[in-house]
This record gives sequence, C-alpha cells and structure tokens, in this order.
Amino acid sequence: MSTSSVSRKQLILEIRGKAKISCDLKRHLSPRTVGTIMRSLPLEGNAHLLGKSILYFETNIDSGTERARSEFKKGDVAFLSSSGSVCFFLNDVVSGKTMTPIGKLGGDIDAIKNVKSGDVLCIYEETA
Repeated sequence: MSTSSVSRKQLILEIRGKAKISCDLKRHLSPRTVGTIMRSLPLEGNAHLLGKSILYFETNIDSGTERARSEFKKGDVAFLSSSGSVCFFLNDVVSGKTMTPIGKLGGDIDAIKNVKSGDVLCIYEETA
C-alpha cells in the first residue's frame, strides 16, 4: 500500500539494471515545482556526476527557481532550473548554485554511489 498523500508523493528512482530507491517528493518544500514534476512523470535521463557529491540527470522541465537554497544534506533531492536537472545529493553540500528543494531519498541511498556517468536514471510512480 502506498504511503503517498497530497503533500508527499512516494516515487521510485531506478538506476536501470542496478537498483531501485524510494524517493519522496514533498509538495510543501516547493509546491509549483513539485506539481510540474509530478505532471511530467515518468522522467528518464542519463546520469551525470558533479564531483563526488551530486548525481543528476537533465529533463525538459521548465520551471523557475522556487524557495532557493544552496545547502543540502545527504539524501536530499533538488531541482536545478537553469538546466532542468533533478539532482540527488550523495553527501552534505554547499553548492555554488541555488536550487529548488523538492524531496528526499529513502531506503539505501548508498546504492546511488555506484552510479556511473551514462547510466540511465528513471523516476516514476510505483503502480500496484
């Protein structure tokens, strides 16, 4: 049974052929951006690494910055509006760019440390 609610949407982040990790999008963090992302699901793209701390993939979502922050904790999920990228934080980060906080990874987030550039990432709603 899904534990999704109006304010929290439970999704799956799949590293194609490697792992699946639960991913919660939290509407209260950035209502407009999370709403836009939810209407765009499923999302898929090639993984890119920014140093050893940020994993991201580009989307075609065009949403301005909302409730911008530059400090993120391990497991946070954010949206970088300048490139339309969904970003996953592997470590605590103080970023040079401000991003829109959109959620949190759950479960075994260490699985994303094994992602290589070019791996396919996909975010989708789990269907029964």
